[in-house]
Formats: sequence, structure tokens, C-alpha cells
Amino acid sequence: MNNSQQYSLIKAAKYSLSFLWIFTGITSIYLSPEIGYEILNNSGITGPLADTAVYAGGILDIILGLWILTAFKLKLCCIVQVMIIGVYTVLLTFIEPSFWWHPFGPITKNFPIIVLIAFIYSEKATSDNDT
Repeated sequence: MNNSQQYSLIKAAKYSLSFLWIFTGITSIYLSPEIGYEILNNSGITGPLADTAVYAGGILDIILGLWILTAFKLKLCCIVQVMIIGVYTVLLTFIEPSFWWHPFGPITKNFPIIVLIAFIYSEKATSDNDT
């Protein structure tokens, strides 16, 4: 792979990951917040705590997506993303364990997403070492 192709792949990885976070946040807050409320309600989380969880999670997702686009402290951004995915995975495992075997893979998709984040992190680490 030549440098131009590699640069294009890294750029596509960043844009696709950013899109995923931003779209998930927008969906959580504006397009389908009832899904988040239903999941939380099934575990007994309702009222102001559910409101906070749905809106804070959505806002956090949008912030992460925008952070990727800025490329500011990108390695730290990658670490934060993996930590948040880990927290989301643990919480969903306790709140809605059936998501592990859901056909659309709401939890299992986290593993390839983490690999994509690791790719971006490693490319950033490599480019930092080249200077």
C-alpha cells in the first residue's frame, strides 16, 4: 500500500468512526430515544435518572464524534473511546444481556469498532514517531 492509499484509508477510518458516534448520539437523543428509555425501563431505571442516561449518553457520543474530526490529541481520544465502549458494554451486559446474542449485534459490534480505533491509534502513533 502506498502512502496515498494509506492516508486515504486512515482518513476514511476517522470519518466512518466519527459518523458512527455522531449518528448514534443523534439517534439516541432525537430519532429514537424511546429505545434507550425502554432498555433502561426494563432494568428498573426510570424518571430523571433515565433522562440523564439517555441524554448524557447521546451528548457524549456526539462529542466523541466531533473530537475525532478535530484530530486534537487523537491518541487520547482513541483511549477514551475504548474506555467508553468498555463501560457501555459492561452496563448493557447487566441491563440487557440478550444484546449479546441479538442478530444485529449491538454489543458484539464493539469488537470490530475497537479494532478500528486501535488502527487509528497505531497510525497516529506511527506518524508521531516519523517527525
